[in-house]
This record gives sequence, structure tokens and C-alpha cells, in this order.
Amino acid sequence: MNVSIIKIGGNVIDFPEKLDEFLYLFSQFPGKKILVHGGGVMASKFGESMGVMPQMIDGRRITDKDTLEIVTMVYAGLINKQIVAKLQGLDQNAMGMTGADGNLIKSHKRPVKTIDYGYVGDIDDVNTDLLQNLLEDDIIPVVCAITHDKKGQLLNTNADSIASEMATSLSKKMKVDLYFCFNKSGVLIDEKNDSSIIPLINEDIYRELRKENVIHSGMIPKLDNAFAALNKGVNHVWIGKAENLLLASKGKVSGTNIETHKYDLY
Repeated sequence: MNVSIIKIGGNVIDFPEKLDEFLYLFSQFPGKKILVHGGGVMASKFGESMGVMPQMIDGRRITDKDTLEIVTMVYAGLINKQIVAKLQGLDQNAMGMTGADGNLIKSHKRPVKTIDYGYVGDIDDVNTDLLQNLLEDDIIPVVCAITHDKKGQLLNTNADSIASEMATSLSKKMKVDLYFCFNKSGVLIDEKNDSSIIPLINEDIYRELRKENVIHSGMIPKLDNAFAALNKGVNHVWIGKAENLLLASKGKVSGTNIETHKYDLY
């Protein structure tokens, strides 16, 4: 079996028209597939309306008890079920899930080192048997960024990490392609120029671009997740805009392809 795992973020979720356009493209995406989503911007807006202000350190959300309740309501409730309903309207038989459903993703509360992130989960295990059964029954799992610790505690968990860990775990049983959709056309040489896409990146080039500070900030964990997945058996990783997803599925250059092997740029 071949499967594609596609992760979308707030740049799609926060805009109804963009979400509708993406879900139509997703419905046309060939083969078995899994959708992973976050929704941090919407969670922040809901929190603010309820008097719970978001706390961020280096782009990472501090998840106290009140914040955990809000992100669970928004990710696992409003966003997840809206996506599932829209996919059903496109004749895509989707099932919305948290990591607690069917014991899909078990994690542990992140240990306190220099920063206490609160109820944030680091992934321990993915229930690949459950995913395989759903995929074989032509059900599309739609997985939000909430996991659990098998002791009754829900945990806020990075959606990129969920997509990467899920891809890595499934790659032991099947061929897996991983797609990260975000608000840029790919990894860029100049972050202000959306046409300055780097079409292919391997680990050697990645190290050089980090030294030169071409790649920095939030792109670093995204690429770290990509290379970790490739090094653990994932077939292919792509990063780009959601609207270019179908082009990417057909092998056309429309974003950045991540590879572990060396190649000749010239």
C-alpha cells in the first residue's frame, strides 16, 4: 500500500475560501491519504475572546490548563469537524480523530528544562494498525494536533511532528510520501521573494544554508522533521503552498523536494 500524509496549517484553516479550495484539491489527490492539521491562530482568537491570552516563546505555545481546554475545543471540535463535514460533501469518507481516539497517538508531557511548556506532548507511539485498517476501508483519517498520555491526560502536540512521526511509523509497513503545506511556495533563498524557490535540498545543502542564515527560525524545525522522516524510511518529503499540492503529486516542480542523497546542482 502507498499512502500520502498531508499537513496543513493556519494559513489555510483561518480563511474559509482557502480551506474550501484546498479541500477540493485534497479530494482530487490520488491514492490513500491522511490529513493532519493544526489551527493555532484560530485557537488564539478564541482564547482572547474568552480572556485567555496566548503565551508564546520562540514561536511555541505555552499550554496551561485553560489553554489546553481551548485548543482541544478548537482543534478537535470546531476545525476538525468542519473539515470532516466539508470532505463528506466532496464524497470523501473522512473520520476526524485526536491522538486519544483509538489510542492513535500516545505521548508524554514534555519535561521541564529551561522552559515549562505546560501540557505539551512529545510523541512516543503511533497506532499504525488502526491507520492501516482505516485506509484499507477507504476511510481518510483527519488528525488534529491533540494527543494523550494513556493516563487520561490530553496534550497539545505540534502538527508537523505528528505528520512526521506518523509518516515514519507507517513507512515500516508501506511506502509513504509526506507533504507539508504552508504559506510560502517552498524553501526560499530570499524569504521576501516567493519566486526564489530552492527546488531540491539535501542534508549537505541544508547545513550550508543554515550557516549562511538563509534557512532560519520556523523553517528549521520543519526541515529537521523532514530529514528525520527521510532518514527513518519515508519515501519522499515536499514543502510548498497548499494550492500547488496536485502539481507536487504529479512530480512537477512546484515547491521544495527534500532528499537525503547527494545530487549535482549543475
